[in-house]
Amino acid sequence: MASNTTNQAADAGEPEQQTEPESALETARRQLERAAIHLDLNANVIERLKHPMKVQRVSIPLEHDDGHVEVFTGYRAQHDSVRGPFKGGMRYHPAVTEDECIGLSMWMTWKCAVMDLPFGGAKGGIVINPKSLSDGEKERLTRRFAQELRDVIGPMHDIPAPDMGTDARAMSWFMDAYSMLEGETTPGVVTGKPPVIGGSYGREDAPGRSVAIIAREACDYYGYPLEETTVAVQGFGSVGANAAHLLDEWGAAVVAVSDVNGAAYDPSGLEIDSIPTHEEEPEAVTKYADETISNEELVELAVDMLIPAAVGNVLTEDNAGDVRADIIVEGANGPTTFAADAIFEERNVPVIPDILANAGGVTVSYFEWLQDINRRAWQLERVNEELEREMLTAWEAVREEVNTREISWRDAAYVVALSRLAKAHEARGLWP
Repeated sequence: MASNTTNQAADAGEPEQQTEPESALETARRQLERAAIHLDLNANVIERLKHPMKVQRVSIPLEHDDGHVEVFTGYRAQHDSVRGPFKGGMRYHPAVTEDECIGLSMWMTWKCAVMDLPFGGAKGGIVINPKSLSDGEKERLTRRFAQELRDVIGPMHDIPAPDMGTDARAMSWFMDAYSMLEGETTPGVVTGKPPVIGGSYGREDAPGRSVAIIAREACDYYGYPLEETTVAVQGFGSVGANAAHLLDEWGAAVVAVSDVNGAAYDPSGLEIDSIPTHEEEPEAVTKYADETISNEELVELAVDMLIPAAVGNVLTEDNAGDVRADIIVEGANGPTTFAADAIFEERNVPVIPDILANAGGVTVSYFEWLQDINRRAWQLERVNEELEREMLTAWEAVREEVNTREISWRDAAYVVALSRLAKAHEARGLWP
């Protein structure tokens, strides 16, 4: 990505990104080096993990509705496949760059390893503003992207998924185009599809559900009764909204939620059910609020828990000292810069990292992939039960490292991931 933007928005209704000099790739590499200090790993393995295995760059011609043709640039970064096929989102956004895709693919590698899923990391996208496209233009763009990536994707090689600017419908188009090119229906080439064509129930809600599960466990770990806990959620798209609804249902007081226009705020707790999500009514959070504050004010509220669930780099060196939440649970990918992380650690503010907290998306994508391979659908109840089990298992693995090594949650998550990746690399060796 460009040097002054980063990272994946977990929500479609995100506030604007802040200017920040460090790219996703630079942050990912620095986090890798920091975590490696805690492990006695082969330096050659760490060096290999600093680089992607492959980055595909393609040109995508699009005929607009008025007949003129415009050519867009697309990327697919494939970071590591030592534990299984590449896995990661596909985004449409003006800030997509090669470095961004590489950095995000690295985070996907760590995320899959933390969850002990048989996947490696990938990420891709097209440099475009999807809001400028008609539905027909977006469909033509998606189908051509599938054609251009045909040789580097596949259900046993690289499996894209929805991301910022894409959705289940885009995955349907992508899967259909790939299937037509292959001459057979291949639902396992993407995840995040509608259930009617091989998607999994619960996939869309899964990242927000996993954030809520991990938030609940963090409250228990630090001795915060959930029914007495105040929570502020930045972002009210699929991740933020689902996390907020579940935490509200479980008894927490969600005092603020936001979209690009600002935040609804009630210190006694919002009526979450009365606020439409971004999917229900885009950018409508402040429209239904009795009291509003800015997104900048939201992250500095005096609450028990802050959940940044919008875009990357919202917690920076400039505002980390003003954050008054006792616990931070990352709903978006990369909402905390490296410098802010250091400030939070110095202030003893625990930060539960994205690669654990929002891993519900890739976990249910794995369930979807299994369902596609076996041609047997799971009911929603089973999906949610399996997700809960996987999230608690991952939480316990990371928690053990936190307690044993007395390190931060982010370092602990990386220790778990790198330990598994290093063992796999050492077992497979290096092709001469």
